[in-house]
Formats: sequence, structure tokens, C-alpha cells
Amino acid sequence: MVDCNSFYASCEQVFRPDLWGKPVVVLSNNDGCIIAANKEAKAITDIPMFEPVFKIKDQLIKNRVTFFSSNYTLYGEMSQRVMNILKTFSPMVEVYSIDESFVEVSGMDYLNLENYGHEIKDTIKQLTGLPVGVGIAPTKVLAKLANKMAKKIEGYDHVCIIDSEEKRIKALQWAKTKDVWGLGRKHVERLKNIGVFTAYEFTQKPLAWVRKEMTVVGERLWRELQGEPCIEFTEVPKPKKGIGTAKSFGKKLEDLERIEEACAYYISEVSEVLRAQNSCATYVQVFVHTNYHSNVDKQYSNSITATMPIPTNNTFQLISEARKALHEIYKPGYRYKKVGVNLSGIIPQEYVQGNLFHQPSKLNNHKLIQTFDKLNNKYGKSTVASAMTGTRMNEWELIKKERSPRYTTQWEELLKIEAK
Repeated sequence: MVDCNSFYASCEQVFRPDLWGKPVVVLSNNDGCIIAANKEAKAITDIPMFEPVFKIKDQLIKNRVTFFSSNYTLYGEMSQRVMNILKTFSPMVEVYSIDESFVEVSGMDYLNLENYGHEIKDTIKQLTGLPVGVGIAPTKVLAKLANKMAKKIEGYDHVCIIDSEEKRIKALQWAKTKDVWGLGRKHVERLKNIGVFTAYEFTQKPLAWVRKEMTVVGERLWRELQGEPCIEFTEVPKPKKGIGTAKSFGKKLEDLERIEEACAYYISEVSEVLRAQNSCATYVQVFVHTNYHSNVDKQYSNSITATMPIPTNNTFQLISEARKALHEIYKPGYRYKKVGVNLSGIIPQEYVQGNLFHQPSKLNNHKLIQTFDKLNNKYGKSTVASAMTGTRMNEWELIKKERSPRYTTQWEELLKIEAK
């Protein structure tokens, strides 16, 4: 398990090296609340995570904390670079999240695992500037635990290996039940109620009890902590069954045209995800609502789901249906805080059937969409997009912020110098 340390904050520090060793936090969309903090910021006890920024802004300034607006385009590109580096160390890499990956090392008996872990850590640091922790163990759950120990215990120097029974027992005795990957809050509370506080004590419970009280999920965790692999390695993530996005506006909007732009932009985002997994959507849902925390605004919320004549991943067709749906639920006279979209009824692209009673749309141009994707992958997000996604860019700061350029140079763009 390779996990980037304080990933969002570290990405910002890479481009601000003067901030290494200083408290840094990253804020959510529209700077609503704190969503990430480095270890220096976490050490300041009066800065809680997920707290609305306006409540603690004075504390941030008092403690000289540097705070950044979230930049998901940058984080996505830095994440992709880390994943590409990991693939040079093993042909089997499972991307678990934006900052975590499992790397399969079974069959590499010739490796010195200690040196291997440090080489991964040092290479990522050298090529991206990001600090990472590396945990190596026989199972996924133990690897996650080793990764946590690599970060928490200074003597490991960010690389921890569980390769013996003695080390496994030591790790289980160190870990609290809440530190075990996969043990939810309710299970942790249930174990506390019967006097089980560490991972080691959990593994000492009879398997029959675990199977009865914690179902097959708990049994898998129990076996994994015993060193028996039960959670399979997945290189290709399972296709998403639902894809959606919704963000609050930087300011409350009344104008339908501006809300349409936001809706179209979000459709563009989710349709890209849809195409990336070679799927098509049958239904598109659109919803809007006002700021229900406001005591002065009239309140209104509504949603509607449209059925596509033929399941599709075409941005233009989805925007067209979403726009019709938005017109049905939009009511003038309200100041809207958020619009969102959800795609459902997702099926593999090769399973899409035609509709005898539906004429093919001129918008259904697969080659055009493919060209869009290639250009955006090469030159940055939303380099080419539907005109509906922002015809009034200078007037709407939210869309302007979302259209982030590409931040990192691609490997193939670097100059190559050959010695003669």
C-alpha cells in the first residue's frame, strides 16, 4: 500500500516549497470548510476538520495557517503521475483512491522488500515532490495497517514491512480496532462493548463468533489480519452504477441562463467519466435547491429524472435532455444555491440497443466526442467543450474557477538529450 501524505495539502506545497514544515489546509468548493490539512495543521488542536471556514478564520490567521482553495484538476494530475510511477515498479497496480494504491509484489522473491519500499518512496519524492508512506504485508488489510504504522511511528522512516509472525503480532497489538481498514464505527463500538480494543484482541475472538456477529465482511477482515489473503486484487475498477456531481454556486443565482451553464458543465464532467468506463446512461436526473440555511430567502427545491430515448454517453445528447428537465423544475423568483446532475441506469456500451421509434440525432457524433476527449486529455480539462458550458465566462466566476488548465508537464513533452 502506497499512500500520499496529506495529499491535497502536499500538492499545494510542491508548488510552494516555502511552506514545507508550516501548517497548510485546503478548503472545499467555494471555500466552504476545511477538507484537508497537513500534519503541522493537524497538530493545532483548535482547527477541526470539516468546520465551516467562517467560524475559524480568525484561528487560522492567528496560527499563521496558509489555506488554499481546492484545485481538483491539479490533484488529479499529480495523482496520475504517482500512479504512472508505481506501474514502473510492478505490472499490477490497483488504484484504490486519488492518493492510495495497492501494488502487487507476490512472486518477486528476489526483492529486498526494505530497499524496494524505500526506492518507491524516494522515486515518487524525486519525480513529483510528494511524500508517501509505504506499507508491505501479505494481505491488503495488513498492508493498510503497515502503511499507517509507517506514517505514525518515526523509526520506520515512512516504510513499514510486516514479513514475519513476530512483526504481525506486534502490529496487531499496536493497532486499535478503529485503525483496522474495513471495521466501521458500529463494529468498533460493538467490539468495545465486549472488551475488545486492539486488532490483536479482535483476532483472538473465535471465528464462529466473528462470522455470526459481523457477517462475512468481518470474517474476511479477521482472516486478513491472520495473514490469509481474502480480499482480491483488482487492477480494473468496477464500473460505477451511478455518476453524479453537484457544487454550490459562489453566489446565489436567479438567472436561468447561468444555472443552465452550470448544469451543462456538470453534465460534461460526468459524461467524461461515463465514457472512460465505456458505459452509457439510461436516465439523467437534475435537481436544484436554494440555501436552506438562509433565514431571508424563500425556500424551494425540486428534482426530475429524464429517460434517454437510447442509453448514451454523448455529452451533447445528455446536455439537451438535462436542459429540458431543468426548464421543467426551474421557478423564477428564487435565489438558487446549487444545481446537480446524476446519471443512472448505467449499462456497458456494447449492450446498448437501438430504438425503432427514435430517429438518430445529429448530436450523436461519436467521432466528434472522441476528438473532444483526445484534445482535453492532451491540453487540459475543458479545453474544448460545448458552448452551453460557459458562454458568459467573465460573468460567472464559478465556471471560470472550474476551468483549470493542465498544471504538470507530461513525460513525452520533456526534452530528451542523447549523449553522442
